[in-house]
Amino acid sequence: MKLLLAPMDAITHQAFRNLVGRFGGCDEYFNEMINASSLLSFGAWEKYYLLDGPEPEKLVWQLTDKNGSKMAEAAAFLAQKNGIGIDLNMGCSAPQIAKTGAGIAWMTKPVEETADMVRKVKSVIENAAKDGSKAKRLSVKLRLGDESYTEEKLHDFCGMLISEGVQMITLHARTQKQKHSRPSNWHAVENLALRFPEIPVILNGDVKDRASFEAAKNTAPHAQGIMIATAAVQKPWIFAQLSKLSDSENSPSSQTEQNKTINCKELALQFIDDVEKYQPKEFWKTRLQRFFAYYCLNFSFGHYFQTSMLNAKDNDDARVRIHEYFEKCKNDSTAIIF
Repeated sequence: MKLLLAPMDAITHQAFRNLVGRFGGCDEYFNEMINASSLLSFGAWEKYYLLDGPEPEKLVWQLTDKNGSKMAEAAAFLAQKNGIGIDLNMGCSAPQIAKTGAGIAWMTKPVEETADMVRKVKSVIENAAKDGSKAKRLSVKLRLGDESYTEEKLHDFCGMLISEGVQMITLHARTQKQKHSRPSNWHAVENLALRFPEIPVILNGDVKDRASFEAAKNTAPHAQGIMIATAAVQKPWIFAQLSKLSDSENSPSSQTEQNKTINCKELALQFIDDVEKYQPKEFWKTRLQRFFAYYCLNFSFGHYFQTSMLNAKDNDDARVRIHEYFEKCKNDSTAIIF
């Protein structure tokens, strides 16, 4: 079963993907969503969204916008870049996104409008494949729909997507207004996979450790992959853990390797170094805040550490706070990941 890194705004930039890559990476990295109109403006910051490391051949570009023509134009540009494919964001339910007509709004617009956008994107992707090269994959990440969701409506919508050329669907199985405190509906993922066996259906939501990984696989055995979001921010090594778990299941007679430990302080400091290398200075503060909001929760005094890092004045102050925390809490300096 494939393991995929979810697209997360202000998180899945190259500095964070590098952290995941240090532990062996994952099968596919989705970048933080790119606004098509902003990309086409070719402003000073857009080049940072186009960085494709650490494994360009595993990168998926995710697009968002309210305008179908802009989505197609941006897809034509991205189709010339490295990577596996292009993903259309139809799942973001953040009010500042949905209210503009982007994200999950594509699931609630007149179906002809959404179909026309997908058709245009598919056409430019196919046209970008030259000299016999394989066209990039077109995928969609979506939710169950709005609060009028029914399984029939979801299947009809996905059937339209597939008829227009979508080749993979990732389902975050919550409705537009359902928060993360409500369990993700993994049964809906399984039913979608059974309804459309001709394409990969990917499960997204609530997989955060070995137990939930096993539970998700048991509930949706026909899903062809699991996409992990914030659990990967807290534990960038989670893909290594789950890959090892899968390997041990496939080869139960193999001897168990020695435990692998990591230096938690050095990982945090390396992330700051990479943010400075791969992000514009204007982004440094928010990128650090988004990462440490989750990463700090690994530790004995996680909420104290989290608050300290969120209040850091700048990167140098953040480094000082990291050294101070691990000096006080030496037992947190290393962690066993398997």
